[in-house]
Amino acid sequence: MRRVAVVINEIGEIGIDHDLVTLSSENITLLANGCICCSVRTDLQETLRDLFAQRRIGEVFDFDRVIVETTGLADPAPVVQTLASDTLLAAHYRLDGLITLVDGLHGVGQIDQQTEAVKQIAIADKILVTKTDLVTSDHLETLCGRIRQLNSQSPIEFIRQGEVDPKSLIDFGLSSSRASLKTLQFLGEALTDDAVSADVTGTGRYLGQGSAVHNTAVKTLSLRFTEPFEWLSFSSALELLTTLRGPDLLRLKGIVNVAGEPVVIQGVQHIIDTPVKMDRWPSDDKDSRLVFIVRNMELDVIRNLFQAVGAIKSASISAT
Repeated sequence: MRRVAVVINEIGEIGIDHDLVTLSSENITLLANGCICCSVRTDLQETLRDLFAQRRIGEVFDFDRVIVETTGLADPAPVVQTLASDTLLAAHYRLDGLITLVDGLHGVGQIDQQTEAVKQIAIADKILVTKTDLVTSDHLETLCGRIRQLNSQSPIEFIRQGEVDPKSLIDFGLSSSRASLKTLQFLGEALTDDAVSADVTGTGRYLGQGSAVHNTAVKTLSLRFTEPFEWLSFSSALELLTTLRGPDLLRLKGIVNVAGEPVVIQGVQHIIDTPVKMDRWPSDDKDSRLVFIVRNMELDVIRNLFQAVGAIKSASISAT
């Protein structure tokens, strides 16, 4: 974790976490005014701009990445929105991924009682289960079952006493338009038979297969389309979905076949990041794959919307 700047969010008036880590690093900015996902989102933006400015003039070390540690009560979606919608930040930073810690002892109860816990798990790119030494294997199995109801794609890792390989906490997203295996891993695809068998806590499914698993509010849907899309019709459908149900579209990511070319899309609620055209397909599979994590939405509505887009395209081709 060298060359990393850390931003720590404190929700109280006294910053305790800040004092605990300043012994190991002096390049920490404390947000002491509240939760960064709501009342002080502007402070997060200013902090990231200041960090970059200080980096350029040599006041802080030449860091390569920033880790933002939020409070346990944070809603992660507005934080991601901030990074995606602020053009000045987007010129210097890109979102790599979201990591959620789940309390191995109290996690089941928190999922039942805290809506923030549900959203944090649902849109996480990786889930770390803590306090695994304090519970039985049956308890962990039950907890993982609840987690998989909210997030069927992202890997789950059990940790003890905070021991985790730092390399496993980075490089979730796409660093450039160059296609690689990470392009598919970013979607949650199992790439090999070994990967499926090693994913003891996952579904072992290939993206787009199997029915969605969900609780009463948060649902996950993976869609696969064999026929290419036209960008105008696809983007229109996406705009309609975000306009009408943006607050309930917790996260979207996918690779879309646009006239034969692979295009990566990512979004949180009503904010859709700038599409990235890949330099090539990451594999021989040229199907469009879309992953939706939504709240209080019927999955058939989304499925029918994009199926209609494909049907309209097919009809136009037949007419000509």
